[in-house]
Amino acid sequence: MGRKGAKQTGAASAFRDQVVEALRPLGDVTSRSMFGGFGIFESGDMFAIVDSEAQLYFKADGSTKARYEAAGSKQHRPMPYFEVPADVVEDEASLIEWASEAAQVAHATKKR
Repeated sequence: MGRKGAKQTGAASAFRDQVVEALRPLGDVTSRSMFGGFGIFESGDMFAIVDSEAQLYFKADGSTKARYEAAGSKQHRPMPYFEVPADVVEDEASLIEWASEAAQVAHATKKR
């Protein structure tokens, strides 16, 4: 989850730990290593990514992606995850709000 062949960094691991801790109010929040970054899950559904460069992305769909685009967020292509704006990451209430929305998108996404 990052550049091809990217390796996890200490900064990405530390940031992942901060994010998981901050998102505990959502419920059963866990993470695991994936492709040089980390997937973040709520009740088993992946709703966020911390990439190898310690950037946070939340899952979006047709009903939520406009919010990210309006904030100037970049998509983590080809996946439906968008960069979380720094002001959202820095504000606990906003972070929980945006994360809750992303978790709802993840729970609603059809599983293959």
